[in-house]
This record gives sequence, C-alpha cells and structure tokens, in this order.
Amino acid sequence: MSATTTAPRSDQPGRIMSGEMNEQPAVLRRILDQGAPKIRETAERIAARAPRFVLLTARGTSDNAALYAKYLLEVLLGKPCGLTSMSTTTAYGARQDLTDVLVITVSQSGGSPDLVASTEAARAAGAITLAVTNNADSPLAAVSEFHIDVLAGPEKALPATKTYTAELLALYLFVEGLRGGDGAAAKALPDLAQQILDRQAEVKQLAGRYRFAERMVLTSRGYGYPTAKEAALKLMETSYIPALSYSGADLLHGPLAMVDNISPVIAIVTEGKGGQALQPVLERLRGRGADLVVIGSQAEVDRASAGFALPTEGVAEEVQPILEILPLQMLAYEVTIARGQDPDAPRALAKVTETR
Repeated sequence: MSATTTAPRSDQPGRIMSGEMNEQPAVLRRILDQGAPKIRETAERIAARAPRFVLLTARGTSDNAALYAKYLLEVLLGKPCGLTSMSTTTAYGARQDLTDVLVITVSQSGGSPDLVASTEAARAAGAITLAVTNNADSPLAAVSEFHIDVLAGPEKALPATKTYTAELLALYLFVEGLRGGDGAAAKALPDLAQQILDRQAEVKQLAGRYRFAERMVLTSRGYGYPTAKEAALKLMETSYIPALSYSGADLLHGPLAMVDNISPVIAIVTEGKGGQALQPVLERLRGRGADLVVIGSQAEVDRASAGFALPTEGVAEEVQPILEILPLQMLAYEVTIARGQDPDAPRALAKVTETR
C-alpha cells in the first residue's frame, strides 16, 4: 500500500474490498517477477501443439477477463476464438469434436461444477485444456492438462478486484508467450496502477456526483469493451444500481434511444484503434446531451461532463484495460459507501458461485 493511501479501519464498511484493491500493484509485480517464467513455459508447450482455434470458458468477472483474452488472441495472434455456452454440454449433453482446439477456462476459485464438467468434457473430446485460476489446488486445475496460477493471494471481499486484473495480466503474458513476445508492454503496469490508486479523492468526488443515479450506461470498443462489462458488473453487485454495458457499435443499434441528460453514460476511451472507433459514438452521445463520463486520456476527459484521466501515454493499447478498470472499481466502491451500503457484503451473493 502506498504511503499516500489511507488504510481503512477494521470496523469500516468496505475495508476488505478497499484493501484488496490496493494490493493490485503488488499482485501485478508478483506476476511479472514470479509468474511470468512459468506462464511463458506453458505458452511454449501449448504453441508447440499448434491449436486450430481457441474456445474460452468462464462465468462472471472471469467471463470479462476471457473476453479480453479473445481480443488478444484474435488481434495479436490472428487465432479464431469463441466464448463457450457451457449449458450445451452440462444441460444438453452435446458432444463436439475438439481435436487440436485450445480450451481456456478462467475462474477465480476453480470450483464451479459447470466449469469443471465442461472442461472434463472438452478434454475427453480431444481439446488442449488450460485452467487460469487463483487456486492451484482447485478441482478445475486438477482436471485441466495445463494450469496458470494468477498469484493474487486470498481474496475475501465478494466483489472480485485483484483477481480480475491478475487474470488480465496472466492472459496477456500467456498470449505473448504463444507468439514469442517478451511481454515488455506490461513492465510499467505496477507503478502506473499505484499512481491511479493514489487518486482515490478524485474518484470519491466523482462518486458524490452519481450517488443518486438510478441507472448507468457503460460503453467502449475494442480492448475497452471488457472493461465496460466488468465495471457494470461491479456497480450492480456493490451499489445495486442497474448498469447496462454495450459495445459502442451496439449502443447505436437501438439502445441509444434510452440515453438522456439524467442517467450518466460512462465511456472507456482506450488510446488506440478502439478509442478511435468509439469517436462517432461519443459525438452522438454529446449530441443527445448525455451526462458523459470519460475514463481515458486528459484530452478526452476535457471534452466530457466529468471523468478520470489515465496515465496511459505510451502504454500499449492491449494492456490499457489493466489500468482502465482501476478507477471504475474505486467508483463502484465509493458510490456504494456514499449510498450507505457495504461493498464487502453484497446481498444474495456468495464468493464461490456453484452453477451447473
């Protein structure tokens, strides 16, 4: 924890989530220092098998990490990817020919029965199976041929924060290993993450502006789209505010009609091709008088109603999502606290969700 970051009191609502958010720079550094060699070795072994294409399997927050991996694999590796529907196997009993297909299952706990069952079925169908988890002793790791430990350490708060960014970094390093890259674009991430987390006062001020929001819309394109989905999930599970996430392209195909000047629209504007593709969407939102909140460069924030400027100048577009989510995790936390609720204990949720 940075010397400028205030440690939460032991009786303070949200102290666990706050503490785990602040662990993220250390977790990112641990992955780079300790996990990277094993990730590279695993990637090289899988690359030698020359998988035809990739299927990604996950639930919840890990599903958003898997979507990020889909962009990495398709953009950087040119490898066709898909997100699986587990019920085709677990509910309908479908059997596919997965010979020489890489199936990556992403799960914080590695304990959900449908993830384990679908991975077992994939391996039996000829797939190369890789589990990416925060638990090397999990059932999912046991049934997979390969395993990557994201090294986030125990996560006790119900909203996942440090495991999400750990999954993103581990998946980035894995894809880099598949293509023979050195992962150098990630080296600055721990220090940049700390810079963002040290600006909690800015996020608290932003949260005060939106504590009474009845609905939020989040949008992005490209690598930023998984960030929009993950931020919406965090807002819903902590503050209970309905938060709708859309690709910028999809937003224009109908949902734009619900945008007004009351409900905030949060746009994640990644520096690079994704942010460029989002520009027509931002213009349409401004034209509708939307209360536009931008997470992106200072120039983009200056053109919005409010926002949070990211230190992403010179940072490769493909790793910016690891930084983009941090102020949005903090926003979910601060909005929840401002509404008098405890983000550590969202109602009706369990840390390990067992779906079948």
